[in-house]
Amino acid sequence: MSNLNNVQPLDDFNWDEFENGSNLGASKEDLQKAYDETLNKIQEHEVVEGTVISVDKKEVVVNIGYKSDGIIPASEFRYNSDLKVGDKVEVYVEDQEDKKGQLVLSHKKARLSKSWDLINQALDNDEVIQGYIKCRTKGGMIVDVFGIEAFLPGSQIDVHPIRDYDVFVGKTMEFKVVKINQEFRNVVVSHKALIEAELEAQKKEIISHLEKGQVLEGTVKNITSYGVFVDLGGVDGLVHITDLSWGRVSDPHEVVALDQKIQVVILDFDEDKKRIALGLKQLTPHPWDALDADLKVGDHIKGKVVVIADYGAFVEIQPGVEGLIHVSEMSWSQHLRSAQEFLHVGDEVEAVILTLDRQERKMSLGIKQLKDDPWETIETKYPVNSKHTAKVRNFTNFGIFVELEEGVDGLIHISDLSWTKKVKHPSDFTSVGADIDVVVLEIDKENRRLSLGHKQLEENPWDTYETLYTPGSVHEGKITEIMDKGAVITLNEGGEGFATPKHLTKEDNSQAKLGEELPFKVIEFNKETRRIILSHSRTFEEGKDEVKPRHHAASNRKQNDTPVINNVAAGTSLGDLDVLAKLKADLDKNK
Repeated sequence: MSNLNNVQPLDDFNWDEFENGSNLGASKEDLQKAYDETLNKIQEHEVVEGTVISVDKKEVVVNIGYKSDGIIPASEFRYNSDLKVGDKVEVYVEDQEDKKGQLVLSHKKARLSKSWDLINQALDNDEVIQGYIKCRTKGGMIVDVFGIEAFLPGSQIDVHPIRDYDVFVGKTMEFKVVKINQEFRNVVVSHKALIEAELEAQKKEIISHLEKGQVLEGTVKNITSYGVFVDLGGVDGLVHITDLSWGRVSDPHEVVALDQKIQVVILDFDEDKKRIALGLKQLTPHPWDALDADLKVGDHIKGKVVVIADYGAFVEIQPGVEGLIHVSEMSWSQHLRSAQEFLHVGDEVEAVILTLDRQERKMSLGIKQLKDDPWETIETKYPVNSKHTAKVRNFTNFGIFVELEEGVDGLIHISDLSWTKKVKHPSDFTSVGADIDVVVLEIDKENRRLSLGHKQLEENPWDTYETLYTPGSVHEGKITEIMDKGAVITLNEGGEGFATPKHLTKEDNSQAKLGEELPFKVIEFNKETRRIILSHSRTFEEGKDEVKPRHHAASNRKQNDTPVINNVAAGTSLGDLDVLAKLKADLDKNK
């Protein structure tokens, strides 16, 4: 023990060399030089190949044979989901030693340095390449291909329409380069192009075995406003909206749902254009064949308005069986109206079957027949001379059309509006939509016409005028209208008369003016034509104020055999009024 305690350590003993068991006695400089010579010679900003020695979610550690390993963010390898330890990868040396003494590498920059060569090569050689779908963008997706961001249009993701683009984000898929813009460094890729060729061959094979009338099972892949696309197992067919159901379909979603398995029948197909027309309703019997055999003309049925137009409405009796209610069968009224005034889509209606043709699958209906035809009892409800209140419907130059009730119209002739007022146009007398009292003058049941009168509600004032306005009598009147041929005078007792310009001359030789009130002498009265001819000048002219009534003139003529012209207003050129009256009587007799 004492000997051991006397042992002293060597001052220059190299414990590191002793532990490593090598190069005992060699200098540190020699050892460092020898160590450096065993490492790869690398230069910054160059691309070298390395080996993946570690992979996790955040980092990928790569050994390039340098004294330290490089750490690369895992995000730079997202395009390659199969990356594993031992894989060879290209890296770009950014820095041999950063502040922490760490080797800095980039896989992305290494890829970019060769990416355009690879992209162009893939396009030229029609190669299949891998890419990582980074995110969505307007119209498609952004794909990382060789470190370059390429555009994947939405239409190029799959041969079927895509419902949810987000499910593709983060996926690594195979693509083909379909377009490159060298100037702007834009790249367009397609996944659809990879499978189209295979699908075309598959479609051709399937279509070659198709037959019209064949029933197949398919899956609803897409629903549009005009129909439904069905996957028949590699080839798609279209069920047009009109072939979904025997009834009317406004939205195909009412009949089928996405991914639904349905049975369809092949209606037609085109081998060249790869189009297949399918039918769904054809797998069920036509509703007209199942229509109640006892249904006949005159029966009442109920249905729902499914389509409406100006000329009528289509009513669905049961799915696939429709009848047309023409607008003329909606009301007994004869007025031109549109169907929208009576019915609307969705209305539940009751109707009467007017015609039924099972062979042609047509049915016409009516709803006015649910009410009694008012013309059947027209004489009872609207007898001649009965008084009623009607509504003004429209005007014509010769009168007013009015409606007493729906389906019962009548005409008031312009001459039957007023006993005294000169009506130039019916619109001067009343307005459309207004109520007017009428008297039934005549019934034409065959042609469904009523002749009506308004003035007949009052006593005929011309009966009174006949005794009041005798020729030669003088009355006060006011000039209410002046025209070229004369003036209209409103008489104080009622009624209107007419005076020619020469009979409007005043005693001072001036002409009477509008609005003046003057005395007027009656020189002619005609009850039939409702005409009163007046003269102001005759009230003061000497020797001309002894105008006698027409019947007096006739008796005088018999005594004196001298014709007397009573109608001075008509002018002496007209001749004897009695001669004209006799001529009129002869004409009436011959008629």
